[in-house]
Amino acid sequence: MSKLQDCATGLRRSWQSSHALLLLPVLLIVVITVADLRTPEDIHLGPALVIAPALTPSFAGPRATALVGALAVAAQLVIAVFQGGLATANHIVQIVTLAVLSVIVVVYSAVRERRRAQLAQVRTVAEAAQHVLMWPLPEHIGPLRIASLYLAAEDEAQIGGDLYAATRCNDEVRVLIGDVRGKGLSAIGEAALLLSAFRESAHRHVTLPDLAAALEQSVQRYAADLEPPEEAGERFATALLVEIPDDDPVTRMTSSGHPPPLLLSPGHVVTVPSLHPSPPLGVPGAGSTERTLDVFSFEPGDTLLLYTDGVVEARDAQGRFYPLAERVAQWTDAAPEALMHHIRRDLLAHAGGRLGDDAALIALHRNLAAHRRHHRSVLGHGSARAQQA
Repeated sequence: MSKLQDCATGLRRSWQSSHALLLLPVLLIVVITVADLRTPEDIHLGPALVIAPALTPSFAGPRATALVGALAVAAQLVIAVFQGGLATANHIVQIVTLAVLSVIVVVYSAVRERRRAQLAQVRTVAEAAQHVLMWPLPEHIGPLRIASLYLAAEDEAQIGGDLYAATRCNDEVRVLIGDVRGKGLSAIGEAALLLSAFRESAHRHVTLPDLAAALEQSVQRYAADLEPPEEAGERFATALLVEIPDDDPVTRMTSSGHPPPLLLSPGHVVTVPSLHPSPPLGVPGAGSTERTLDVFSFEPGDTLLLYTDGVVEARDAQGRFYPLAERVAQWTDAAPEALMHHIRRDLLAHAGGRLGDDAALIALHRNLAAHRRHHRSVLGHGSARAQQA
């Protein structure tokens, strides 16, 4: 209900703002008309009336533009009556010219309004597709606090070839972050396939290497059924699978050609967990490769930062890559949401406001409060068992 109220309030403010701005061209018409009537007959200010209808489309629609154009033509008629009469050739030319230009501006405004509506519809569809393809991550899952960031490389696109997902499996959280070959809208099909395979298989396979093998089989089936002959062997995806137990700091991960995460600890400490990646998913022969399970300690109070190569491969004007580990060292004590805000602003500033590839990040913060609750629960259960004994 509050969202509807906020939307209604926003629309009402927008309506009030546009109507207030309409006073500007009307006032401009009045000023030009009065000034023209007060100047000698050999000085003609009437042609400046075209400024009013030309200005209106920047903040109003075609109807308001047509109204302002009609007022401008009416003002030109008033000027003609008091400055030599309607029959003079100069005034006839000015009136006709102003009327024609006003009609052109109205047509332009109508076309612009239609394209704006189409773009708004496309954006709405893109947002819906993004939510269907890549479900928004919860702010809290198990002992973790989560924030994510997605930056699509293509203009007007909100989704692309990067992907991420998280799910609960018994007493642990499993997270996937991946990057399919290509960028933007052309890579959405492969991203959707990998996400669907993860959501279906994450609860069926006991170990991460088995889960990675299941994802590999799904990608291979897609390649066999849908990959064009001219792109044989060129469709692949990198993926990083992370398994975070609720009650154990020992965290497991397996990589299929994906860059390692960063572990952010309080006090501006950034470490890179040891990772032994296997070939990317979909690469010929990758299915027979034995996948390594790497482990590291993810302590309460730490933040685990997962990312795609679009982040670290973003270049500045001198061609230098974005130094992610160096930059995030100053924000190790920030909450996940604040960390994403800092990285977004800094990354776009580094890349000049536009990325050359899709980029995705996930920040996973292990809560201290959940760790303390777990220990109190363990102590409570232990005390209860002692009393029963």
